[in-house]
Amino acid sequence: MTYRVVQWTTGNVGKRSVRAVALNPELELVGCYAWSDDKIGRDVGDLCGIEPLGVKATNDVDALIALKPDCVVYNPMFADVDEMVRILSAGINIVSTSEFITGHFLGEGRDRIAEACEQGGSTVFGSGINPGFIQLFAIVSAGLSEQVRKVSVTEAIDTTIYNSPATEKPMGFGYPIDTPDLKVSTEKGSGIFRDGVLLVADALGVELDEVRCDVDYAQTTEDLHLPGDWTIAKGCVAGVDVAWKGIAGGKEVVEIRGRWRKGQTLQPDWKLDMGYTVEVVGTPTIKTTLSFLPPPDFVGETLDDYIMLGLSIVAMPAITAIPAVVAAPPGIATYNDLPLLLPRGVVHV
Repeated sequence: MTYRVVQWTTGNVGKRSVRAVALNPELELVGCYAWSDDKIGRDVGDLCGIEPLGVKATNDVDALIALKPDCVVYNPMFADVDEMVRILSAGINIVSTSEFITGHFLGEGRDRIAEACEQGGSTVFGSGINPGFIQLFAIVSAGLSEQVRKVSVTEAIDTTIYNSPATEKPMGFGYPIDTPDLKVSTEKGSGIFRDGVLLVADALGVELDEVRCDVDYAQTTEDLHLPGDWTIAKGCVAGVDVAWKGIAGGKEVVEIRGRWRKGQTLQPDWKLDMGYTVEVVGTPTIKTTLSFLPPPDFVGETLDDYIMLGLSIVAMPAITAIPAVVAAPPGIATYNDLPLLLPRGVVHV
């Protein structure tokens, strides 16, 4: 079976999604939503830096819905509930890398999305903003221990070369270190991690008493000039360590943590175990570190070429989920609801 797909936006993650769809013989790109006027009417391949695909981007939502695709690949960073409701109520499934895992992050918007799924007979699955995929790693790892005390996930990244102030400022980057209510901003910006905690707890069959957020910051001791004409001034936040913790019986049983830094003038000077670490404290304790490298024949001309490789691991869990989501009963689906997501159509020899 070939699954007909509409791509929703062509930002950084969207570009990798388009590439993945174009490379996969089991997927057919039939449409693309353009969020800015300068992209309307352009070939999607051209927008994503690959060969022309014969599909032009449009902002005509009715026309995209009329295509009746099997699935929309929804890649905006911030979920638009109105958009998602419109798609789902039309009977079109969604796989998303947006701020959506269990939907609780969206408050009352979750109820609207669930109602739209019921109305349209459709399903929505969100792998979540990076590191959404790693939660599945954590769930699988926990299945190797006969007794589990705590499951933790840590993303540790030096983001100095990552050009995306719009995604990092909400986390607290760039603000004076003594900004009042800075933690409130970071807690809101990283709130999707709370949904990740709920997902892992649900997989473990644990009812949490509370989920709390702990944050630490580090400042730059010199002006830090970053890609995209962004400067973080001396004395402002250039390191964020945010941990969302699920508590049961007075003990931490699930933790999802992001530890990010910029530049070489950080105070305190955090050392990072770069990559993703999953640790299941139990009998036995399981520890897995995940990193990624370019393929053997990769030739990168710019730093962005290497950054885009990393965004593939954000895009692919949603792409891989398409067949399972199309086959799933209507509603909000998570990793806990879907069968094993099989990477079909990705082998190229």
